[in-house]
Amino acid sequence: MIAFPEWHRSEPGQKPDPKRVVSSLPLALLQLDPDLVVASVNPAAEQLMGQSYRRLVGRKVADLFDFEEPLILDRLAEGEAHLFARGVRVRILGQAAREFDVMISPVNHCPGWQLLMLHEGVGVEALTGDGAGAGGGEGVALRAPEVLAHEIKNPLAGIRGAAQLLDRKLDDRDRALTGLITGEVDRIAKLIDQMQSLSRRSLEPAQPCNLHEAVRRAEAVLTAGHPGSVAIREEFDPSLPAVTANPDALVQVLLNLLSNAREACEGVPHPAITVRTRFASGIQLHAGPGGKPLRLPIELRVSDNGPGIDPVLRDHIFEPFVTGKKHGQGLGLALVQKLVREMNGRITHDRDEVKGVTHFRLHLPVAGSVS
Repeated sequence: MIAFPEWHRSEPGQKPDPKRVVSSLPLALLQLDPDLVVASVNPAAEQLMGQSYRRLVGRKVADLFDFEEPLILDRLAEGEAHLFARGVRVRILGQAAREFDVMISPVNHCPGWQLLMLHEGVGVEALTGDGAGAGGGEGVALRAPEVLAHEIKNPLAGIRGAAQLLDRKLDDRDRALTGLITGEVDRIAKLIDQMQSLSRRSLEPAQPCNLHEAVRRAEAVLTAGHPGSVAIREEFDPSLPAVTANPDALVQVLLNLLSNAREACEGVPHPAITVRTRFASGIQLHAGPGGKPLRLPIELRVSDNGPGIDPVLRDHIFEPFVTGKKHGQGLGLALVQKLVREMNGRITHDRDEVKGVTHFRLHLPVAGSVS
């Protein structure tokens, strides 16, 4: 395996050794054995963590890093996964959380061995106020997500105000549309507030939700935004109990899934989208609250007869920046998975090639089963 010892200056004209090249990387690089124990680190990792090579080697990665995005540890546990996640908040050795770009790559021909790479984000811009300079005032550092949230919420406030003005001039029949606009603006603004903090503890707690009401809310938003789009067929089990979820996040998840299904059906001769709910006994999450097994007996399935996801991408579709769309950003399904996990649920997808149908399945716990 690769080792990163202390390096000495090469002789003039000498071709750099590959190990020396790795040691020169500004990227913090840690080599992990199949038990996720650090086998070696490069100098950039020593500098980043403030620890020597000897103090880092032999320690478990979970003792060194606290990733606020659970996907990172999930991928490391798989042992053979590739991952590139931008802007992940990480606590190193119990210090304050900082944002890093995180990469994971398996080592070729060495089953179970992996490389974990971290690079601290540089998307921070110092904005100095008028009084800075001679008076010794310091600039105010704004993180890119905070600036983006600010720029989104300003026009949202304008949209909400315009909808309220229109509401005064409309009859009762049309006021339902302005009510939908203001309700969606409030929901999006609330989600922006929640997503500004990557700490899961900052999100509102889950509560009992009517799954079918959430579906119809998402359908109404989709129809209002895309009049004349594909009709959605409902196959609901009316006997289903309430689920445990965050109401706004649940609508966002369903809206993303339905929007993707609508886009997937574009150009299909006979487009079809179906939303089905049912009991799915036997589905269980093995890492529920407190480490106890948690049953997820309620299934919602969104199906479409579009061409499906590129087989090359299917195993990575929930990862950030992975997309099969020409102009997609690859963030929608990553957000869906994050929101679902925070509700103690599970999201999966599969393709029925015989029928030519793609299914996304959302599994949630029954209300009252999560303490």
